[in-house]
Amino acid sequence: MVHGKTLFKETVLHSVLEDGGEEAESEKLQLEEQRGSWTEVDMRGPKDHCSRPDGNALDRGEREGEEEVKEKELGEEECVNSDEDYDTDLELEGKDEAYDPTGQACYMRACEMLQVFPASNFLRHLQNEDLSMMYRGLGPQGTKALAVPLVTNTSILRLNLRDNWMEGMGGAAIAEMLKENCYITEMDLSDNNLGDYGARAIAGMLKENSTLVSLNLSGNHFTDRSAEHLGPALITNTKLQHLNLSYNALGERAGQTLGDALSENTGLKSLSLAWNCIRGRGAVTLANGLGGNILLTTVDLSYNGFAKEGAIALGQALKENNVLEELNVSNNRIPPEGAIHLAMGLKMGRNPIQSAGCYGILKSIQENPDSAMETLDFTVITVNQEFEDLYTAVKEIFPALTVNHGGRIGTFRKAKP
Repeated sequence: MVHGKTLFKETVLHSVLEDGGEEAESEKLQLEEQRGSWTEVDMRGPKDHCSRPDGNALDRGEREGEEEVKEKELGEEECVNSDEDYDTDLELEGKDEAYDPTGQACYMRACEMLQVFPASNFLRHLQNEDLSMMYRGLGPQGTKALAVPLVTNTSILRLNLRDNWMEGMGGAAIAEMLKENCYITEMDLSDNNLGDYGARAIAGMLKENSTLVSLNLSGNHFTDRSAEHLGPALITNTKLQHLNLSYNALGERAGQTLGDALSENTGLKSLSLAWNCIRGRGAVTLANGLGGNILLTTVDLSYNGFAKEGAIALGQALKENNVLEELNVSNNRIPPEGAIHLAMGLKMGRNPIQSAGCYGILKSIQENPDSAMETLDFTVITVNQEFEDLYTAVKEIFPALTVNHGGRIGTFRKAKP
């Protein structure tokens, strides 16, 4: 934890140093000494911009010149939202507090300083392993107060903060907290309007955090710019196993960024990108990334815009990937010719899919009289009598359909090559 910072800049009294002659300057120095124990305005401190190396006070012109140089340096730094200068420091100002094992006193003080009402549910369950704070209307400031005691909390393992409208400021506070907390393994931040700023903060956290296993970021207004931050973080982080990015505004560029990241990621086991706008080249790159991934077993790509081009790429990816168990591509505007290419990649025998999964595929074909499916490969899959009966019924509708399989139960008839 970084020490010497303030909880929020608004609580710090403004400097009263103004020009006014030698007598006024003397009074200023006396006032400065009296305030020696007060919290400094920022990371530099008053002494850094009010005095020369020789100890003499700077005049107004010198101070303004120094401030212009520093402002110019700060202006060169990248900023996602130039009109939002969020302060995410979680260090309380003032003297050291007595040991607070529950974190309740720390939380109450943070609420007082941030002028928000304490959440009684949070106080009651600070020592639980599971804590749900859904729909509490915390807002940015309330979320920040919550994050302060969580920095050192060792009890909570699973935290649900869904739909609290914390926005970028609150998301950044949670991200800072997760850089320090090494106990929380599951976090739900869905429906909080984190935006691109929040995505940037979360990405920075993922590059440092080695504890989180599951992270839900659904419904946070993430855009292609958000993906530019999240992509590199997914390459760096190898501990996160489950990530939900559904119901956002991730588009074509996001598909390209995330596709490149997935080809190198070595941690994720499940990923949801449902209800986004991934299409065109982004869909192709994302599919290629899935083909090169070695750990993902469950992927939800439903309600995007993969269309024919994306379906063809997915079909090729499925030929290369031998670990994917579940892939949802429903509602992707995939035409019949795209579906054919996708089906050609569905060699289920190469994946640990069970009889129930095979049954579901045959059932879908039975219910679609316009199906263009010609071959299904269920090699090394052991099927049961129920599957045999369904296959017989489907064969009557689609006599040209060939189903290959390895294991056999009962009198199931293996299709001839």
